[in-house]
Amino acid sequence: MQTVIDSTELRRVLGHFATGVAVITAHDGDEPIGFTCQSVTSVSLEPAYVSFCPAKSSTSWPRLRQIGDICINVLAAHQRETCLQFAVSGGDKFEGLEWADHGNGAPRLHGALAHIEATVAHEHEAGDHTIVLAEVTSLETGDPTETGDSPLLFFKGTFGTFS
Repeated sequence: MQTVIDSTELRRVLGHFATGVAVITAHDGDEPIGFTCQSVTSVSLEPAYVSFCPAKSSTSWPRLRQIGDICINVLAAHQRETCLQFAVSGGDKFEGLEWADHGNGAPRLHGALAHIEATVAHEHEAGDHTIVLAEVTSLETGDPTETGDSPLLFFKGTFGTFS
């Protein structure tokens, strides 16, 4: 028997768990694609796996899935507007942003704390989201003189950083 949990209460309680914020990107050969994601986590050191959970309602995720090679851009505290820009559906999410493609062709956002290139390896259905397991192929931290040292955090429905 499945327990029924009120979704508003679930969101409120789980909002007490601070998460980092990332933008997951890919390039289809014609244009860059990306979306904001706060459910990124390390899974395994050997082999090197990370996971993230796009919503099934995402219009960007099916396009990134098809490409397979992605970049997880870990956002810095100063990138709140970048986060919001990638959180909306449609439009040119890369407008006004500096980025460059790198090893696997996925866009790396300028000013991010870290860049994790990976290849989608597995997917699992999970309610209204998909759990994606991606194998890390390359990673590096950003230049601290450009990124600062603080991550962009999401906590209790709002954005912040360490004080």
